Amino acid sequence: QLQAYGGGLVQPGGSLRLSCAASGFALDDYGIGWFRQAPGKEREGVSFINVGREFYAGAVKDRFTISRDNAKNTVYLQMNSLKPEDTAVYYCARASRLPFSLWRTQSYYTYWGQGTQVTVSS
Repeated sequence: QLQAYGGGLVQPGGSLRLSCAASGFALDDYGIGWFRQAPGKEREGVSFINVGREFYAGAVKDRFTISRDNAKNTVYLQMNSLKPEDTAVYYCARASRLPFSLWRTQSYYTYWGQGTQVTVSS
């Protein structure tokens, strides 16, 4: 089971840290992705982490940082310099046999957490 939390309302330019906590399996055995879905838009990949490698969507590169704490069995998404266009429901998901170049392909993700709402607004 995956549980995503940490969303909220933040002003433009602000920061939030999302957490994705796992139960029933060790997160470090799998690749973990963050996705988001804005109103009226398709869900899109934001970031992915596995075996020490990190990947980011162009829209968030240099603003977001993905990391893992194996002792807490949790993956984090630190989001800085937030923009109104970052407003979305954010999901974390566990990948299965994922070629790194295809980290945005949602069919490779077999377990999804419930979403957490991030709203960037003044």
